[in-house]
Amino acid sequence: MQRFDAHLAPRPKGLLALFHLDTTLFLLLLTVCACGLAILYSASGSNFDIVQAQALRMIIGIIAMMIIAFIPPHVIKSLTPYFFGITLIALALIYVVGVEVNGSHRWLDLKVVRFQPSEFAKLAAPMMVAYFLSNRSLPPSFINIILALIITLMPFALVLRQPDLGTALLILFACITVIFFSGLLWRYIIATLVIVGSALPFVWEFGLQTYQKSRILTLLNPESDPLGKGYQIIQSKIAIGSGGMYGKGWLNSTQASLKFLPESSTDFIYAITAEEFGFVGIAFLLSLYFMIILRAFYLVNRSTTPFNKLIGGSITACFFFYIFVNAGMVSGLLPIVGVPLPFISYGGTSIVTLFISFGIIMSIFAHPEPKKEKEYTT
Repeated sequence: MQRFDAHLAPRPKGLLALFHLDTTLFLLLLTVCACGLAILYSASGSNFDIVQAQALRMIIGIIAMMIIAFIPPHVIKSLTPYFFGITLIALALIYVVGVEVNGSHRWLDLKVVRFQPSEFAKLAAPMMVAYFLSNRSLPPSFINIILALIITLMPFALVLRQPDLGTALLILFACITVIFFSGLLWRYIIATLVIVGSALPFVWEFGLQTYQKSRILTLLNPESDPLGKGYQIIQSKIAIGSGGMYGKGWLNSTQASLKFLPESSTDFIYAITAEEFGFVGIAFLLSLYFMIILRAFYLVNRSTTPFNKLIGGSITACFFFYIFVNAGMVSGLLPIVGVPLPFISYGGTSIVTLFISFGIIMSIFAHPEPKKEKEYTT
């Protein structure tokens, strides 16, 4: 019989340890942000005002990340129900005093600041599911899974009604990831896949709006409407393909400078990156993302509590999902759902929310809890 005495997981080391930040993860995030500002400057047509606004939002996000990193995980857990409740109220207020943009109600304007509550819902919803499941025995029972899904459906339905299918699906994925990481039994996984597969025809017929169906059909054959619904994806493919191995060079994107590609500084900035820096540039950017994901998983894996592991794993998995969906969307492999490329696409609330998410991961690693004494029989 071997005995392993209780001990503390090693605390973060390095120059930034004083601020409870992991040096490696922090530097990787700064590198991606620096690349994002350079790409945004070109994609926006050398618009320095947009770059300046993005940089300011990044600074706000970094400050928010530092603040969150100082808060111990058990305090974050205790505040989760309040964060979730405030987010639901904000989502509901959109339909009362929200700002309508392009036919969608997604913004709240508080005069001092204007933000999208749905971006905070992408974090608040999985945190609430993790809070609920971590206070119960794991793996979760059938009734607890149902209750966790009910928690998920509240923000999901509010965001879907805006309408914002992309963000609603991200919320759903984040919460499902928490449930999966909680030790979901295989019989539940198989049953879910069967139910979802059987429900797809009904979702297509009754659950999707006309424009959402057209996006899926356009994915299958964008050339059927090259000047209409298929225009964006066709121009995006042209940008990606014209980049070749090494790209045309920074500030030399014809798709952005000649305004051929709509939303070139937001949802389709990945295509501009491919056009200017080619396969090599995209490989470098994806490598940075991959290192961030590996480092985040490493930090989360040092945790000892269910809540920390569930929310940390969900944040990291969702970060990968954002990248996968955006890259697949602009490459014509997935429908266009309006998912930004993390730290690269122009945006406000999404940038701050991402930094807050990584602040939670750094908090998990910076405030290790004693590991319980364990015994193993050999």
